[in-house]
Amino acid sequence: MTEPGRSDAVADTLTGGGPRREPVRRRGRRPAVPLPLLIPALVGLAFLLLPLIALLVRTPWRTLPDQLTSPEVWQALRLSLLCATSATVVSVVLGVPLAWLLARTEFPGRGFVRALVTLPLVLPPVVGGVALLLALGRNGVVGQWLDSWFGITLPFTTAGVVVAEAFVAMPFLVISVEGTLRAADPRYEEAAMTLGASRFTAFRRVTLPLIAPGVAAGAVLAWARALGEFGATITFAGNFPGRTQTMPLAVYLALQSDPAAAIALSLVLLAVSIAVLAGLRDRWMTTS
Repeated sequence: MTEPGRSDAVADTLTGGGPRREPVRRRGRRPAVPLPLLIPALVGLAFLLLPLIALLVRTPWRTLPDQLTSPEVWQALRLSLLCATSATVVSVVLGVPLAWLLARTEFPGRGFVRALVTLPLVLPPVVGGVALLLALGRNGVVGQWLDSWFGITLPFTTAGVVVAEAFVAMPFLVISVEGTLRAADPRYEEAAMTLGASRFTAFRRVTLPLIAPGVAAGAVLAWARALGEFGATITFAGNFPGRTQTMPLAVYLALQSDPAAAIALSLVLLAVSIAVLAGLRDRWMTTS
């Protein structure tokens, strides 16, 4: 009785084929970049990096500790972190079920609903703030009932900042989670339901752990977007120090009276953005 590998070799010899060999990949020099592509690429890179380099060059490093430890900066920073985190929690609580609905269910007009969900990504933030005022203001479509029935007033309050930031940040989380859900194998969820689990239990015990990295990545993106929100916040919540003045609003205000403080605040936001990119490099910045 011959071994399988030996019989294959004998068969190849009889047919004149010989042993099979993998093609050898030769390492050649990389093709040169065409000059008509290289020059615009370098100009585009310089265009994106020059403002950031200018910010670092013009930063008053000697007085930076005093600027960052001033009460106004810490007040804006504390409020920004609180509101961005709260907006991210709202985005996760509402956005994950919405992403599951778009990825796992079929219903009429699903494409239109997906387009509406992603609309805040391209909608000018100021327009979003106006829309929030018309919807949730004291005389808004829903806001008038919130005010008369429950005494809840959202515009020009800290809660209004959270609402404005969640409005512009939630689409980032929905897109990330929906993509992760579409990539996840639904058979695990179906197998759990065949074993007697309800659909919600299967989602909570099976699907949610599978998509946890996508939820985390979407939450980080939403948090970063909420931290840098300006247009919808100033339109819907105003610019009141200690109540609605977040870091982007403080940068805008300080730029008119204290440019050094504006640069210090901008540097903090730049550091946060770099930290977010570093945290997501394994998901968004890897090459195959």
